[in-house]
Amino acid sequence: MNLRPKSAPVRAIKRLLSHHEIATLLLLAHAPIDALAATPDVASLQEYGYVETVAQDAGAVKVQLTDDGNAVLRGLGVK
Repeated sequence: MNLRPKSAPVRAIKRLLSHHEIATLLLLAHAPIDALAATPDVASLQEYGYVETVAQDAGAVKVQLTDDGNAVLRGLGVK
């Protein structure tokens, strides 16, 4: 028996995350960070679609969570 509505997207963790990547997701849950301050963990999270870069008004580029990144945190019981 399938309890999920047909319109609900299926989100799954695409791979196991390191403790550094989980910590980065937690930091980004509170506020976007400047792309220049991004760590290598941000690059791997972006590759898996958990974070994205967004241009701000002043021309600065910020890194923030995607819907999939928020779903991972909800799965961990954080959000």
